Amino acid sequence: MTQEDWITDPDWQTIVKHVPIVSVDLVVFHEDAVLLAKRENEPAKGQWFVPGGRVLKNETREEAVHRVAKQELGVAVDIIESIGAYEHIYETADVDVENGKHYLANGYVVRPRENNFDLDSQHSAAKFFESPPNELHEFIAAYFSDAEALERWWEAGVKK
Repeated sequence: MTQEDWITDPDWQTIVKHVPIVSVDLVVFHEDAVLLAKRENEPAKGQWFVPGGRVLKNETREEAVHRVAKQELGVAVDIIESIGAYEHIYETADVDVENGKHYLANGYVVRPRENNFDLDSQHSAAKFFESPPNELHEFIAAYFSDAEALERWWEAGVKK
C-alpha cells in the first residue's frame, strides 16, 4: 500500500461510522488443514479468524486477495475457490464509533505457494487446524460450511 492509498484516522473513523467496508477474507487451505490467526485488533479481537482486509479503490477482489496474503501472511497464494459474498456486522470496531463495523466480505479459499509465513502486527499467532476448532466464530463457520474445497475437512470436523 502506498502513502497515497492511506486513509487518515479521522477519515477512517467517518468511513467506518457511515459506510460498509468491502473486504476479502482468505481461507488458507494447505495439506488438509486450514490456517487461522489470532486477531490482535477489533473486531473479533483475541479470536481465531481468517486473514483478511479491505479492497482498495481501483483494485479487483482477486488483486486484493494476493495483496492481503502478502501483507498479512508474507506469502503468495493461488486462489482455489471464490466462496461468495457475506455480510458481517460487528458491535465493535478498530475505531471509536457507536455503531460497530459493517463489512461486505468476499470469501476465498486459497493455497499458499510456500509454507514460510511472516505474520503482520494484526495477528499474534497462526496455526493450521486439521479440523474445525470447537470455538469457531459464526462468520468463519459460514465460510467453512459453504466452501466446496473444504467439504471433506468440514464434515469430518463436525462429525467428530
